[in-house]
Amino acid sequence: MREIVKSEEEWQKELTGMQCFVLREKGTERPFTSPLNDNKEEGIYVCAACDTPLFSSETKYESGSGWPSFFTPIGEQSVEEIVDNSHGMIRTEVICRTCGGHLGHVFNDGPKPTGLRYCMNGVALKFVKAA
Repeated sequence: MREIVKSEEEWQKELTGMQCFVLREKGTERPFTSPLNDNKEEGIYVCAACDTPLFSSETKYESGSGWPSFFTPIGEQSVEEIVDNSHGMIRTEVICRTCGGHLGHVFNDGPKPTGLRYCMNGVALKFVKAA
C-alpha cells in the first residue's frame, strides 16, 4: 500500500504535463533535456511528486546516457524495483516507494561499488541543494 494515494485528476493539478507523462503514465523524457543531467552541486534528489528523498549527489555520475544516473539510491526504502516487459524488452523499472511514481530504470552496467546504473528521468526528480 502506497503512503500517498491520489486520483489521476489530483496528480494532474499538482504536476506539469511532462511530470504527469513520466511519473504517472510511465513515459520517458528525451535524453539530454534535463538540467539535472549536468548538475554537479551537492545535495539530494527527491521525487518530484511527493518529495521523498531518493538519491544523493554523492552517488551521481556521468553515464553518457543523457539522463541523471546514480549507482545506488539513498536507502532501500526509497525506491521499489519491478519487472517491466513493455516495448518488447525485459527491464527493471524503478518507482518511488511512497507515491508509486515512475522514475526510470536500473541497469547492470554501472560503476563500482554496485555495478548498477539507476537511469532516472530528470523531470521525475527535484534537486535540494545541501545547506
